[in-house]
Amino acid sequence: MKKQLLYLIIGLFFNLNASAIYRSEISDNNLINDGPYIFIMNNELKVKWIENNVLREDFIMPDNFTGIKKKFKLLFNYDDLKRTYLEKPEYGQIYNMADSIGIITDIHGEYHTYIDLLKAMGIIDKNLNWKFGKGHLVVLGDTFDRGDMVTEVLWHLFGLEKQAAKAGGMVHVLLGNHEFMVLSKDLSFINEKYEKVETISNTKYYDLYSDSSVLGKWLRSKPVVITINNIIFVHAGLSIEIVQRNLTIDQINRKFSNKIVGKDPEFVSNNEELTFLNKDKGPIWYRGYFRDTSFCESRIDSILDFYDKDHIVIGHTPNEGIKSLFNNKIFGTDAGIMYKEPEEMLMYKNGSFYKVFITGKRIKL
Repeated sequence: MKKQLLYLIIGLFFNLNASAIYRSEISDNNLINDGPYIFIMNNELKVKWIENNVLREDFIMPDNFTGIKKKFKLLFNYDDLKRTYLEKPEYGQIYNMADSIGIITDIHGEYHTYIDLLKAMGIIDKNLNWKFGKGHLVVLGDTFDRGDMVTEVLWHLFGLEKQAAKAGGMVHVLLGNHEFMVLSKDLSFINEKYEKVETISNTKYYDLYSDSSVLGKWLRSKPVVITINNIIFVHAGLSIEIVQRNLTIDQINRKFSNKIVGKDPEFVSNNEELTFLNKDKGPIWYRGYFRDTSFCESRIDSILDFYDKDHIVIGHTPNEGIKSLFNNKIFGTDAGIMYKEPEEMLMYKNGSFYKVFITGKRIKL
């Protein structure tokens, strides 16, 4: 009788634990973990994050930042947070003498693919730290929307930018149409995870990137167009209509920074030039290179001549892998990361362009 009772107790123990494990697995599928979101409030830094569906908050100070840095695997220091609020936009965005450039675009919250590609290109090491020396990494916009690990991508880029600068390299984060949308309160394409984040945090998603937040302030300092060596980098493209308006790179960046990104959409729509820049002929929406059948080499020659460059590299318009037009005058680098397509990046090395696969294989273009 005692043995039977013992077996019954043991059986109940294992059944209860099996049931608990099962419930935990189901629950885990519904748990939201996100953050951190860091804000400046009365000259103090406050951090918010969501841990297992629970909103957590704390103040960040030099003596507790080490624990926060470790918890979220951040790549930067306390002083970098405060320094963000002192950064001024750089409108000219002209860089020279770079012998290595890695280009990635339209990450859309696909953190793991982003990390694997940077590893394959030799930009980061196994611990996700910068290993590209004096090289340049260009992110052609659209880190936001669709995917569910946008926060992780942004913080990694924020930290990588600091590490690259210390090594003599640079990380260039450009603004795309999806950055514009989120910062201008258009949440049409956010992942359903971030809708739950809004509910748990009782905060609209775009307010998590307000100009009082570290990431929001950082993004608002970023350009739309840059040049490195003889190459133009822009999210969607520079149309012939932009050239006809004699808009320089400095002017384009200045107008987006001061009058478009994060500004009231009604204000933008009431100004003809701002409306033009934020429509289908503008640099964050244009698709003419690969979608306009009338687009010809003479047009790209006119565009490149106006800016005195030889190549233009864009994202925005998905293709089946990296595509080039007109003897490498145009490169389309949106290889469909958000669709888990070929997973490729473009690399420039000592005057030549290469397609780099997630396996590390390279093909000269």
